[in-house]
Amino acid sequence: MPPPPPLGRSRKRAREGFDAALDDSELAAARDALDRGRWTAVRSLLADTSDDWDRRGHRLVVLGQAPSTASWAEEWRLAEPESADAAALVAAADVFRALRGKLRPESAQETCRTAAALAPDDPTPWLGLLLLARSLGTEEEVLQLFDEVRHRHPDHHHAHHLMVARLAERRPAAGQDPMHEVYDFASWAAEQAPADSPLSLLPVIAHTERYRVLAAAGSEPADPAASDHWSGRRARGVMRRAFDWWLEWDGIHHPRGRIDLNFLAHGKFCEGRAAEAAALFQRIGPHATPAPWSYPNRDPDKSFRAARRAAFGSA
Repeated sequence: MPPPPPLGRSRKRAREGFDAALDDSELAAARDALDRGRWTAVRSLLADTSDDWDRRGHRLVVLGQAPSTASWAEEWRLAEPESADAAALVAAADVFRALRGKLRPESAQETCRTAAALAPDDPTPWLGLLLLARSLGTEEEVLQLFDEVRHRHPDHHHAHHLMVARLAERRPAAGQDPMHEVYDFASWAAEQAPADSPLSLLPVIAHTERYRVLAAAGSEPADPAASDHWSGRRARGVMRRAFDWWLEWDGIHHPRGRIDLNFLAHGKFCEGRAAEAAALFQRIGPHATPAPWSYPNRDPDKSFRAARRAAFGSA
């Protein structure tokens, strides 16, 4: 097994920790340009993205997270008031301002609906509303907004991840119940998706999100590697099928593929499958993600690095 690749980043991004842009270098460049007030770079990026809905959603979510985006997005919208892309960027920025407590959620919802009206086929403004509802809304609102996204793009990756995370939080007192609804949903979504869709890995996401909930409730150890959550028959089957899918299809080319790889590597490490985990860490490279390495309330950088070292040391 070759040594692990370096975890190098630019000095600017190293100070900021995990890079939500993942391996999208065009997105990272446009985000840096926007931070300097050059919104035309984002205009070109979104025009090139067109109706690749998963990529568009990923890019707008990452751009919307930057604190400086709101002011530059508004400048763009004032310059081009009919631009659906400008409206979508304003909406994305407002969603994250609302989630940080810097804007009333109702205001963010309004800008999302304005963006949706300018581009009726685009699921991304509805994804923004779903992000808000995931944290601040009722379960009925979450389900309704998920349906709006799925109506426009049935295999929407981010929306399915949000639904799994929310469903995993139902009935924490039920413990390791293998019939929990989050597992049913993940299995259904994976079966509905095309064979080459990374939604095939959704059962792994469900298993990990459920661990987050159970560990937070105190019914599972805080160290996931010490938990038997990954050792049962159901868990082993989920992890085996997911790893086999990755070997056959390799979802790395999906804009959010590195997120799936992090969940799969985390699960394989917790399962004690060092060689398989090491192969996944090799493909992740420098693109670690906070979830699931932060589960539950852990330092994600330390958790990722420790698991990575252990996997390469044992493989």
